[in-house]
Amino acid sequence: MDELIRQLGQYPGTATATVSMAQTVVAVLLSFLLALITAFVYKATHTGTSYSQSFFHTLVIMAVVVSLIMIIIGSNIARAFSLVGALSIIRFRSAIKESRDVAFIFLTMAIGMACGTQFYDVAIVFTVLMAGIVFLLSKLNLGAKDLSEVMLTVQVRKGLDYENVFGDLFYRDLRSFALLSAESVADQALEIVYTIALKPKVAQRDFLDAVQEVDGCERASLVTGAQNIGV
Repeated sequence: MDELIRQLGQYPGTATATVSMAQTVVAVLLSFLLALITAFVYKATHTGTSYSQSFFHTLVIMAVVVSLIMIIIGSNIARAFSLVGALSIIRFRSAIKESRDVAFIFLTMAIGMACGTQFYDVAIVFTVLMAGIVFLLSKLNLGAKDLSEVMLTVQVRKGLDYENVFGDLFYRDLRSFALLSAESVADQALEIVYTIALKPKVAQRDFLDAVQEVDGCERASLVTGAQNIGV
């Protein structure tokens, strides 16, 4: 073990590179600016209702912190192992709402690492290219799937045969439907949730009016765009 430590101490990569204060300021400022651009790209291309200003700020702060960490570590192996040990005790409990957010986290980390190791040209070119790629994916809507399904929530009297009472209406106006849940919401009421797909010529308003006219139905509502709100 002592021999291993001695060999690591003699390894050329353990020498600490001298970084001036001017280089540190340049790295931090550049990482801040590039991360800010990336965060605005994230904001401009984000869809759905899960946008968070806190996540916007996190992207910028993360890039700056990573760049500073890279400057501190330099080429010192001992510091790198110390950082791994320090980070191992941290537990991140915030859930990532979208897989796309993870990509932006890694993107800002890469920017911070490039700036911290003084690969300024790589950081700038990488940021510009990734911004173009993200805008291209967003504007062309690549990979999108046309989802015609909506969610129907119906509140009915308890004891009603909800499996059959809407049968004729559903077969007349819907291409497909499936029961998602049924739960008691009051002493005398049940809330039934369906996923449905309307036939092409059936308007949502007309279908909703028809559902509310069914005997035993107390309230009905449609939720569209469920794929964007994580329902």
